[in-house]
Amino acid sequence: MKTLLNIGSAAFVLGLFTTVFAGMPWYVMVADNPVMPWWMRIAVFCILGGILVVLATLALEQKTPKGSVEESLADRPDRAVLLLNSDKLPGREITEILGLVQGHTVFAIWLGKDLSAIARLILGGELTEYTEMMGSARLIATERMTAKAAEMGADAIINVRYMTTSVVGSAAELLVYGTAVKLN
Repeated sequence: MKTLLNIGSAAFVLGLFTTVFAGMPWYVMVADNPVMPWWMRIAVFCILGGILVVLATLALEQKTPKGSVEESLADRPDRAVLLLNSDKLPGREITEILGLVQGHTVFAIWLGKDLSAIARLILGGELTEYTEMMGSARLIATERMTAKAAEMGADAIINVRYMTTSVVGSAAELLVYGTAVKLN
């Protein structure tokens, strides 16, 4: 089923880009009596070329293996900073409050997955595309907060809280924050 959704998403995106990047230039160059002056034609091709370069760069960036955040968290069984959503740790005493630590990220999904999510929104069901997006954002933000606390020499982060905000369209910011402390 996921493969079918990916094929449908890819077909939509391919149709959109063919229309924009082939249809529009074809019309500008082949139309019998184009209303556009030569400088406007150059401007259109500059805009389309710039968009194409940005999209190609982003696509290559997405394909570059970076090692997932799940792997980076799983590879650290000796995680030095303990995360708590309470203000006390049974059997341990807070000896020093180091201050507020936070981590955040802004995540978005590509147009094809966004289209699948819109279809699910109409038909009903879990929006798995956004669930995966927010899960990745949560892991990255938590890792960034933990790294800042470790730099400060913290043993734990207490009162950990998560907050999300819609930025634009299907992009969401995830903020995690807490108080870095030293324990006895």
